Amino acid sequence: NPIEQEGTYPLPEAQTDRFLLHVFIGYSSDDDERKILRLVRGEDAGLKGQENGKIPAQVVADARKEVLAVQVSEAVEKYIVALIAATRRPADYKGTQLSKWIKIGASPRGTLALDRGARAHAWLDGRDTATPDDVKAVAHACLRHRLILTYEAEADGITKDAVLDEILKQVAVS
Repeated sequence: NPIEQEGTYPLPEAQTDRFLLHVFIGYSSDDDERKILRLVRGEDAGLKGQENGKIPAQVVADARKEVLAVQVSEAVEKYIVALIAATRRPADYKGTQLSKWIKIGASPRGTLALDRGARAHAWLDGRDTATPDDVKAVAHACLRHRLILTYEAEADGITKDAVLDEILKQVAVS
């Protein structure tokens, strides 16, 4: 809650690392805002034939099983590990600013998040195999909250997303 922070505290790094994704959600369009208003009114009124928009637990459990069944090739696994390694050993990428920007890289949870996120992305696209493009599609959301940038990077206005853009540019798909 960036506007009013009274009564809230930033989470420690060890706790933010436990979140699968860090997703940015901007303001809704006016049309979407009206849809939200109508949806909430409908929930408050208890729409007949619906359980207040609730998804049955079994549907969620089945979807999780399907996501876990999405295949990840060895090449994609190596790509995931290489991306994480780039956050931990940025000096390996000579000719870049990565070692100047990254103070602490992603933990093993970052590896797990990329794997799970890529599988979910492929599943949502109706595919049973995750690709490097699926990994790239979820990389920012999976890793932005797992990087700690140097003071120099922050002073220069370098964002975590900019660092991840550079990592995605530098790390080759094997």
